[in-house]
Amino acid sequence: MTADVGGSVPPRIPAAGASPGAAAARARAYLRLAKLDIVDYYLALPVAWTLLPAASRLGARTLLTLGIFLLGEVLVIVSAVAFDDVTGYRDGSDAVNYGSDARRRRLARKPLLAGALSAAEAVRFAWLTAAAGTVLWVLAALLAPHRPPWALIAAAVCLLASVQYSWGLRISYHGWQEVFLLGFGAGMVLVPYGLVTGRITAAAVLQALLFGYGPMLFGLYSNTHDAVGDAGVRRRTAAAVLTPRGNAVFVAAVTAAGAVPVAAGPPVG
Repeated sequence: MTADVGGSVPPRIPAAGASPGAAAARARAYLRLAKLDIVDYYLALPVAWTLLPAASRLGARTLLTLGIFLLGEVLVIVSAVAFDDVTGYRDGSDAVNYGSDARRRRLARKPLLAGALSAAEAVRFAWLTAAAGTVLWVLAALLAPHRPPWALIAAAVCLLASVQYSWGLRISYHGWQEVFLLGFGAGMVLVPYGLVTGRITAAAVLQALLFGYGPMLFGLYSNTHDAVGDAGVRRRTAAAVLTPRGNAVFVAAVTAAGAVPVAAGPPVG
């Protein structure tokens, strides 16, 4: 099933080169596809930085490693959200989720639905940003003070899982969305921490899991609004497979559970 919404889609923006205005409009469409204003995961780097030993926080090699890793992270996430938009456009779920309240949910944030970009253009953009993000992560590892195997493996898993989130294996369609959101967030703290320190500690793991908890909760809340469209394309989120009451109980329980490590962490050191 494809999201062919016929006459409700505005005419596509002319190709770049037709005029400076058209080129600028297309650039804005790509920026909307990238969704750079969703900064949740980017905050992992400040968290990782605060976990570093004080003596190494301002070292040139440390800052260079973290900076390059952050740029790579941005591109990897941009790739993932672009693939997600393509899949949602093609299977029709975005048309269902955004069609009924496009004004409130800012349809312009979905340039495929708005007719500003084609699916083929978005796929090319997603692959290019994934490749660029991969190169930057490899460069960060090469320049890092340390390269522990666990950190390199974790980075590779995060990279592959992000591309497969809604594309290829489409892991978010098979009941693993919440696990991915938590795990990716934790990885974005632990990988740069490992590249700088060469080690892993219980405190770092706890902080990483707490950080990943935030984007996971954001996903749970957002999925509640997308339950109808997700269920229609068999995207097995908690909201899509549970009753509305069951989902409300689940979200409340998961939210409350996040307080447990916060309260338990200090007593156990």
